[in-house]
Formats: sequence, C-alpha cells, structure tokens
Amino acid sequence: MTASQPTLDLVLLVDDDDTTNYLNKRLIGEMQVAKEIMVLKNGKEAIEYLSEACNNKDESEKRCPDLIFLDIKMPVMDGFTFLEEYQRRGLDASEHIIIMMLTSSASFYDLERIKNYKRVKKHYSKALTKHDLKEIMAEFFVNKK
Repeated sequence: MTASQPTLDLVLLVDDDDTTNYLNKRLIGEMQVAKEIMVLKNGKEAIEYLSEACNNKDESEKRCPDLIFLDIKMPVMDGFTFLEEYQRRGLDASEHIIIMMLTSSASFYDLERIKNYKRVKKHYSKALTKHDLKEIMAEFFVNKK
C-alpha cells in the first residue's frame, strides 16, 4: 500500500446498505488499497459477476477480485447463501480471492457458522476502519505487488 500504487486490482463490496458501501468505498479509495472498487447489492449479483469474471478469464472483460467484503444479512441472497453457492459452483477454487464478512450485529451463531468456510478469513463490524484495512493488507496481501 504505497502512496503511488494501489496494491489490489479489484475489491468487491457485496452489501445492500448504501451508507456502508459509501463509507467503505471512500475509505478504500483514500487509502489507495485498490485500483478499482465495485459495489454489488446482494449475493446473487456477486455470484453472477464472479461466475463470469473468474471462470472465463480470456473472454470476459470483468476482473476477478482480490478481496471481497461480504455482508451477512442481505435481501435476495444473503452472505451465507452466497458462500454455499460460491462453493457449489467451484468459484472457491481461485486461491487468490480473500473473503471478509461484514456485519452490523454478529450473533454467536453467525460467528460460529463463518468458521465453516475456508475462504472467509475474518469478520469485521460495519463500517470498515483504517485499522481494519491496514490489518487486512498486512496479513493477507503483504507480498502482492
């Protein structure tokens, strides 16, 4: 995360909350974490995007994300249903994608359930903070240039 060059190509924000998306997108932009930040409103939109972007690398103009921030509670398809579908379709075969869960009220049940998904590295409370992003970049993307 240098001042001149963003570390990641694409960060995907999957959340139905406009305020959270605005704050997270602004923070990621200010900290120059990624060249591109994309917002999708639910898990179904994210599955459709990832199916196209990550499976057809040569044919698609869409990029596969480096990092996904995934809300737990969303309409249409929530975070856990997204994760089930993500695994079912084999989208989790892409080793480089890191998923972080976002929540405004994490229940013990949700936190325990997150442990069932190897792609989900951690959970964070909404909205992200500078400390959160620095921690994520240091732990998971330190060698990415």
